[in-house]
Amino acid sequence: MAAKAIKIGLLWHSPNSGNLGVGALTVANMAIVRQVALELDLDPRFTIIGMRDDGAVYVSPGEADLFVMNSRTLLDPRGALRVIREQDCILDIGAGDSFADIYGFRRFLFLWLTKIHALIGRTPLVLSPQTIGPFTKFPYRQLAAIPLKRADSVLARDRASLEALRDLAPDANGRLSVDVAFALPYVDRSAERGGDRLRLGVNVSGLLFNEAESGRNRFGLSLDYAQLMRRFIAYAVARPGVEVHLVPHATADAYVWDDDGRVADRLAAEFPSVVRVPNFTQPSDAKSYISSLDFLVAGRMHACIGAFSSGTPVVPVAYSRKFSGLFGLLAYKWMIPTSGVDLEGALRYLEDCLDRRQELAADIANGMREVDDLLGVYRAELRRIFASAVA
Repeated sequence: MAAKAIKIGLLWHSPNSGNLGVGALTVANMAIVRQVALELDLDPRFTIIGMRDDGAVYVSPGEADLFVMNSRTLLDPRGALRVIREQDCILDIGAGDSFADIYGFRRFLFLWLTKIHALIGRTPLVLSPQTIGPFTKFPYRQLAAIPLKRADSVLARDRASLEALRDLAPDANGRLSVDVAFALPYVDRSAERGGDRLRLGVNVSGLLFNEAESGRNRFGLSLDYAQLMRRFIAYAVARPGVEVHLVPHATADAYVWDDDGRVADRLAAEFPSVVRVPNFTQPSDAKSYISSLDFLVAGRMHACIGAFSSGTPVVPVAYSRKFSGLFGLLAYKWMIPTSGVDLEGALRYLEDCLDRRQELAADIANGMREVDDLLGVYRAELRRIFASAVA
């Protein structure tokens, strides 16, 4: 007997974002859904609903249909409403951290209205594990509370997000889970670690680097990120037995300010002995490469998650509370915080972490046991929603 089809709308996912963090969320969430659907003898049929991107395709048309959201669909929502109503349920991941007021009202409005479309169409709405908030301004708080209260399930990927949910919508059906990208499939290359030369990876965020050089510092870092990266790379290339790998994780021709690849090119010219890792087109390829490294310093959260979930000792350089929230949830203390540390202190800290990388690896192994439990919370919610949707 053939498995029963279930139509699943993947809201604010992407099949081809140049930001491989968004790609990791998409591919990993699809893998989780397939596993849960298989347990229920269901055949998932995906439709990705989100903005147009210009990166390489890593979810093929055979794996999912695509409905592009843009200003026209915002002004005339009939097409979006039709597609959303056709689904048996909607899994809205909010691009990981975009259901917040920190990215401006236009992006917020896109994410808010599509949730309202699901509610209007009476399509079961699940907010897959994501950052909730911050919402500190009028009218963000008042508007955000509406879909949070009425969603069938809201999964927070850290305790700060769960607290924000409880503050905005105390009666919401909220659960604590964890970022789905921990479940991103990959090829394990850990056997390449521990060679004659220590493979030290550095993921330099183009966004943070350009912010620092411009003097804007809109994320409020207490140090100059660009100087930190240059100084640490200079230290690493001068250290005997070390091979430095510059690892981009968000690359897009259309977003020069946000492009890790362009910054990696500049740093490779400044430090000719480094390995400039080619831009990745698939999120799983990036994670596979990261699994081959002995150590990673990273400014992109999903590069950090790729390292953590493949057992690579990693030091995140935080630029928002999503870092401390996520890794604090896993009792992982090894991090450069957004504030409270100066340049010299951060450099000494990175050098110390490099020497203590076995301690980092042990803490990662303990944290991954917590990840398995927290992803189990999400899987349980999916089983409940899917079973109800096709009953």
